[in-house]
Amino acid sequence: MTDWLKRSFKLAGVLCVLTGAQAGQAAAPIIPPAPDIAASSYLLVDAASKKVLVEHNAHARIPPASLTKIMTSYLVEQEVSSGRINLDDQVMISVNAWRTGGSKTFVREGTTVSVDDLLKGIIIQSGNDASIAMAEHIAGSEAAFANMMNQQAAVLGMNDSHFTNATGLPDSEHYSSAWDQAMLTIDLIERFPEHYDLYSQRSFSYNDIDQPNRNKLLWRDKSVDGVKTGYTKDAGYCLVASAVRQGMRLVSVVMGTDSDQARMRESQKLLSYGFRYYETQSLYEADVMLKEQDIYYAEADTISLGVADDVVLTFPRGYYKDIEAELEVPRVLEAPLAAGDEVGELKLKLHGEIIFETPLVTLADAPEAGMFSRLGDFLTLFFKELLDF
Repeated sequence: MTDWLKRSFKLAGVLCVLTGAQAGQAAAPIIPPAPDIAASSYLLVDAASKKVLVEHNAHARIPPASLTKIMTSYLVEQEVSSGRINLDDQVMISVNAWRTGGSKTFVREGTTVSVDDLLKGIIIQSGNDASIAMAEHIAGSEAAFANMMNQQAAVLGMNDSHFTNATGLPDSEHYSSAWDQAMLTIDLIERFPEHYDLYSQRSFSYNDIDQPNRNKLLWRDKSVDGVKTGYTKDAGYCLVASAVRQGMRLVSVVMGTDSDQARMRESQKLLSYGFRYYETQSLYEADVMLKEQDIYYAEADTISLGVADDVVLTFPRGYYKDIEAELEVPRVLEAPLAAGDEVGELKLKLHGEIIFETPLVTLADAPEAGMFSRLGDFLTLFFKELLDF
């Protein structure tokens, strides 16, 4: 291994092991099994790496109750971010919105309310009336808004979700899954960080009625900064929670618990387990050279190789120094190659087990050289083959 290559991997904090190297002698990770969770469906995932740490029935299609409002608020935030609506826009409250049952922001029919107040009503108070008012304002009707919700779900790959309303009120065709709710939440946090602070606010007062956030983990755990509760008789007590400790963000989803206390307790168990036994590190940045490889029949003698996407890894806590990296590249690379072509693999191993792999790609174009240069490379390769390199 060249000194340059050793240095490049030390900068990432990971030992680079090329072909034939032996793993270290440190003990393999010992992690206890995940805690028992009293929920019909649940999931714990790292937000950065998308690594699933705990799951049970994560793709089961279940009534999401007011977890639905994560998608409702997502679309509102998308409209605001795009400039199609503004937070200070005034929304007319319809009879339909005013009459809606369940949890309320207590908006009044025939009045106007700002988008900002309605968004807070949706997120903090779980207001069904606020949700319908915003749905009608954006799409003209709640049914049309539900169509937008389903289009957005398709874009996000939420294959186990179908929405018929903006509130989560019961409907046999209205369902989602723990996995879909987690992926939606992660995308919401990444896309709308300027709005995400709303999910951590503990109360909101409208029409002289002060209501607390139903996510009581905001009081119990200072690392929790969201996200949303839900309850109907069919759905049970549900909670999507997110927390950050030492730069590591986890998202937990519990669906179908039997009480408000249970959804908090089971969510806390998941989060505590994840933070206690795992850590997440960013190892390699996209489009940064990891290896310079010889290339034949090209205008240049070498080509830079790297990864197309940032490599973020979640692994057992305390085993960072034991992670080994292997670069697998063919002995001969030949032009022409275009930037982004897959030409090898990066594999990360922990005690001999592959825990992550991703293609190595070219970081620049490698057009063919002229005829005489190609002839020279042909002869070089011919004699190298004779000598078996």
